[in-house]
Amino acid sequence: MDLEHKFCRFDADMVQVQGACIEGYASLFGAADQGNDVVTRGAYAASLRKLAADGRRVKMLWQHDPAQPIGVWDEVREDDRGLYVKGQLLECVEKGREAAALIDAGAIDGLSIGYRTVSSAKNDKGQRLLTEVELWEVSLVTFPMLPTARVAAKGDDPGDAMLRDLAGAIERARCHLSGR
Repeated sequence: MDLEHKFCRFDADMVQVQGACIEGYASLFGAADQGNDVVTRGAYAASLRKLAADGRRVKMLWQHDPAQPIGVWDEVREDDRGLYVKGQLLECVEKGREAAALIDAGAIDGLSIGYRTVSSAKNDKGQRLLTEVELWEVSLVTFPMLPTARVAAKGDDPGDAMLRDLAGAIERARCHLSGR
C-alpha cells in the first residue's frame, strides 16, 4: 500500500514554539478531517513500539519531501488527545532556518503525518476509521487537512478564520482533483 498523508492544523494552546523547539499534536483522535478520515485511539501504538525496538525515529520533513529533513522529533507518543510530538528544527539546515522563520511569521501553520494504513474500517457516517497505521514521518506543511488545529508561534494570534477556510477549500479541491 502507498504512503498516505494526514494533515493537522494546530490551536495556539497545543503548540509551543521557542526558537528552534516545537511541540504539539500531529494528529487528534476522533476528529474527522476534510478527507472524512478519523484516527482512533491506539492507532499509532504498534508502529511506535516497532520504531523504538528497531532504534529508529519518526522523521521530521519539510512538506513531505524525503530529501528535505529539517529537524528531529525527540518525542513522539500517543496520549488521550492524540499523537504528541516534540522536537527541534535544525537551524544549521537551510530549510530548518526557513521553517522557523515561516512559523514565526505565521506563513506556515500546519503539520501533516506520513503513514501507511495497516487496518481501517468504515463507521455508520461513512468515515474511514484508521485503527492501525505505520507512522513514517511528521512534516511541517502549508495546507493542513484538520481545520480545528493550527501551529502558531508562541504569543501570536492563532489566525484568521477566513484564511483557514480558504486553505481548507483549496485542500478539498486538490484532494477532489487527485481522486482522494
